[in-house]
Amino acid sequence: MKKIGVVLLTNDLRLHDNATLTEAIRENDEIIPLFCWDEKYMDSLQFGFSRMGKIRKAFLKKVLEDLHQQFKSIGGYLLLKQGGQLEVFEALVSQYSIHKVYTKKQVGIEEKRENNRLKNFLLSKGIDFEVYSTSTVYHPSDLPFSMSSIPEVFTKFRKTVEKEAVVRQPILAPSSIACPTISKDLQEIDAVIQNLQLDSRHALPELGGETAALKYLNTYLFEKQHILHYKDTRNELIGIDFSSKLSQWLSLGCISPKLIYHEIKRFEHEVTSNDSTYWLIFELLWRDFFRFSFKKHPLHYFQLHGILGKSERKPTKNSDIIDSWVLGETPNSFVNAAMKELKATGWTSNRMR
Repeated sequence: MKKIGVVLLTNDLRLHDNATLTEAIRENDEIIPLFCWDEKYMDSLQFGFSRMGKIRKAFLKKVLEDLHQQFKSIGGYLLLKQGGQLEVFEALVSQYSIHKVYTKKQVGIEEKRENNRLKNFLLSKGIDFEVYSTSTVYHPSDLPFSMSSIPEVFTKFRKTVEKEAVVRQPILAPSSIACPTISKDLQEIDAVIQNLQLDSRHALPELGGETAALKYLNTYLFEKQHILHYKDTRNELIGIDFSSKLSQWLSLGCISPKLIYHEIKRFEHEVTSNDSTYWLIFELLWRDFFRFSFKKHPLHYFQLHGILGKSERKPTKNSDIIDSWVLGETPNSFVNAAMKELKATGWTSNRMR
C-alpha cells in the first residue's frame, strides 16, 4: 500500500525552503498538498471587524492560484477544500489511507488550539502529525538561548544571534511530486472564491504568490539595486521602490526570510555592501525578534498591559471615536490619509504605521 502524506499549508505558501513539503516528499510515496479555505473563520468578527477583509482575500486567492500552477509544473496540484481544518480532515481520512500530516508550527493561541484539536483527532485515527518551523531567518533550535530566555530587548537579541548563531541555507524547491488522483482541483478555484479586484491606486509591486515574490526580490536587489538606498528611503510614504515591499509575501510565507537573507549576502559579495544592505537584514532580525518574543509571551501581546505587565492606558468604548479612526475622519489629516489608504488598498507604509 502506498504511503500518503498530507501537507497542510497555512502561511507557508511556497515550494522553496519549505521543510513540511520536503520532509513529506522524502517520507511518502504520494503527497496531498492541502489548503483549507475557511470562509466562516475569515468572516467571523473580532471587535466588530471581519478577521480577513476582501483585499487580503483577493491577494490570498492570487497566491493560491500561483501555488497551484507551481505544483502543476512539477507534476502535482494544490487541493483546495472549503471548511475548517478538522472538518476537512474528517472527510479526507475517509477517502485516503493517510500515513502522516505535515504542517507549519503555529505560535498564536487560536492557531495552536486548532492544531492541537487536529493533532488529537489524527492520533485517534492512528495518523502521525508533525510541525516544522519555517517562518524565521534563524531556526529556533539554532538560537543561543531557549525560548523562555529570549532577551526582552532587541539589541541584546540581535548582537547575540549575529555573534553566536548561523543562518541555515534555504532548502531547494522540489523538482517533482507524486500526488494521488483526485476528481477536483484548484482549477475550479473561482467556484470557491469570489473574484475580487484590488484598488488600482495601491502602492504594491506585482501581485501574486511565490513566482511574483522571487521575481520581485531579484528585481529589487540585482536589476534595479534599490537596496543600496534602502536605509535612506525606507521611511517615505508614497510609491513602490522606496521600501522593500516584501512584507505582503512574508506574511503568507510566499518567500522564505532565509532566502532573502542569503540573497542580500550574495548581493553584498557580488556587487557591494553598505549601511542599506545591512539595514534590510537588520529589519528581518526585528521580525525574528518579535516572532520569538511572541512565543515567549503568547498572551501578553494581546492584552492592554503588554509584556511589561502594567499599563496606565485606558481603552475607549466610544463608537464615534473608533469609527472616526477607522474611516479616516479624525481631526488629523495625516492619520486620515493613512487610514483611507489602508482601507482602499490594504497597505500603508512603515512610517505611516
